[in-house]
Amino acid sequence: MPLAPDELSRALGEPLAPHSLLCRSQAGDFQQAIRGTDQVVVACTQETRLFGELGRRTEGAIAPVRFVNIRETGGWSRDASQAMPKLAALLAAAHLPEPDPVATVTYRSAGRLLIIGPLDRAEQAAALLDDVLEVTLFADGHGHAGGTQARQYPVLAGRLDRLQGRLGAFELSWSQHNPIDLDLCTRCNACVAACPEGAIGLDYQVDLTRCTGHRSCTASCTVAGAIDFQRPPRQLTETFDLVLDLGATPQFRRHEPPQGYFTWPDNTPGTLLKLREMVGEFEKPKFFDYKQSLCAHSRNETVGCRACVDVCSAEAISSDKHHQRIVVDPHLCVGCGACTTACPSGALSYTYPRNPDQGLKLRTLLGTYAQAGGRHAVLLLHSQQAGQKLVEALGRAAQLKQAHGVPANVIPVSLWHTAGVGADLWLSAIAFGAAQVAVLLTGEEAPQYQEALRAQMDISQRILNGLGYTGQHLHLLHATEVGALDGALQEVASRRPTAPAEPARFAVAPEKRTTLSLALDHLVALAPEPLPEAIDLPGGAPGSGSPFGAVTVSADACTLCMSCVSACPANALKDNAQLPQLRFIEKNCVQCGLCEQTCPEDAIQLVPRLLLSERRKEAVVLHEAQPFHCVRCNKAFGTQKGVETMLQRLGGHAMFQGAALERLKMCGDCRVIDMYSSPNEVRITDL
Repeated sequence: MPLAPDELSRALGEPLAPHSLLCRSQAGDFQQAIRGTDQVVVACTQETRLFGELGRRTEGAIAPVRFVNIRETGGWSRDASQAMPKLAALLAAAHLPEPDPVATVTYRSAGRLLIIGPLDRAEQAAALLDDVLEVTLFADGHGHAGGTQARQYPVLAGRLDRLQGRLGAFELSWSQHNPIDLDLCTRCNACVAACPEGAIGLDYQVDLTRCTGHRSCTASCTVAGAIDFQRPPRQLTETFDLVLDLGATPQFRRHEPPQGYFTWPDNTPGTLLKLREMVGEFEKPKFFDYKQSLCAHSRNETVGCRACVDVCSAEAISSDKHHQRIVVDPHLCVGCGACTTACPSGALSYTYPRNPDQGLKLRTLLGTYAQAGGRHAVLLLHSQQAGQKLVEALGRAAQLKQAHGVPANVIPVSLWHTAGVGADLWLSAIAFGAAQVAVLLTGEEAPQYQEALRAQMDISQRILNGLGYTGQHLHLLHATEVGALDGALQEVASRRPTAPAEPARFAVAPEKRTTLSLALDHLVALAPEPLPEAIDLPGGAPGSGSPFGAVTVSADACTLCMSCVSACPANALKDNAQLPQLRFIEKNCVQCGLCEQTCPEDAIQLVPRLLLSERRKEAVVLHEAQPFHCVRCNKAFGTQKGVETMLQRLGGHAMFQGAALERLKMCGDCRVIDMYSSPNEVRITDL
């Protein structure tokens, strides 16, 4: 790689020790460095395993060691000589402290494996696993293909009704309706030979659609009760730790099946090797935090926002409208973070890493890049799985002169999953000095993730363009092979959209809405003049529509019943204890639609937009009315229109005639006094 150590040292503010054979003849330099207490960063990931072994064998090695790849990400590129600002940025980010540890989720597996599929294939797989796992087979369907004559494993059969659960806690429910009981059957084949219709195959189950009822099989069977056509169907359940599904149609068809569930479509040994290792206790990060107080999912059993429920490809999120919340099963969650990206209120936040840690990394990358003289920075967000492999493959192709490689102004940023970063961090990155943000999609993402990212990008780009920043700042790059990625990066790297003249210095907050507000304040402050009053944004369901906006209230329909105030989860709609007023703070509104759905008069409509004036932070009056005064004591207790509407609707009811109707015009205290002072009034206490 062409390196400029002095230039990199100035950018980082500390000396560098360049090496060419650190993992071989210069390994002693590494061992000497790790005997100190300062953090050691090795700018190569190829020999991570070797360096780890050297560290374990080096006496007195106590220094923490970090690794960063500056080779495929920039050093192996046709414009590597201009990539020093990027390499300095990557090295600076590698020096950042490790994020605080997150909570974990525990799985426990005793190795009870269920194999679903044709009996012959299930037994073949079981033979490769039974020395480690406790195997049970479930024969699905009928047919002549059977297993061995020897009964080596428990065999279940019938109609599979339901399979649910996850690693360590799968539950199988099935109906045993076949006349042959596989637990009693000795596989002597007498029934197979006796059946004239060939309705019994070597899976030892009767195909009832072919059986004519002659019962030759029953006569030939020597085991009492093994074949019984009068046996009533039974509903059975059993639990397992692991599932290997060999059936033609997988039992879990979601994009992200639960941990512990495997299919084996290609018969490669990797799947079975993974299964053999799935015994014991396992931990994974708890990828999310949930604050019910911020959740816009439900109020008063009315559902508003379903963004997280709809986007989750693991089906780990369910609705609990009775308790006004969503429920996330951490054992099913795979950590994609799409729910946190789609969530308009920030009730769900990503923890791997948390937003402040991710924001610090982005600010460090962009700040160091600019300080080292870099311009027109492009952040390339990619996954740690397929995305990282593709970026590294591009670097190797460039080193072999088969591709251009990662451009000098493109800074790769590895994420657990690309769906875990959304508009708050994209706009923060633009505020921190990035000219563009590109998200690499490699086909590993669920379709709903791609739609959610596209919707969020559309809204974010409209905001940037509405503020006067011209050009395209945000991109979704679709690539599954090196050539496609190479061409896409060259095209993006050559663009020059306008960006803020000065980078922001704010710290990303744990709360999504706070981070969005900080980023927008900076972008608005440095935006070209003149600014519009508001930027129109696309509507739609929460998660795909705007997270900002206003509401309009029909003065003719609204009775100021304040149902919308009690339903609003974001404290955007407010009443006034002194006057019959409905007030609104636009900055708080997440456009969840609960107010619109709750309003009994259909008087509310959502207006997706971003208001740019300071008025968005102030409480404004949406509707007010004249108070209604009690006809007995003259105390204000409701609105004129509300009481008139009530009188109109109840005036024809038999229970509200004469004095009873007149009492509706009284306050609560006077209503009770009037009831008890009326000599002809029938009261409950008199009954």
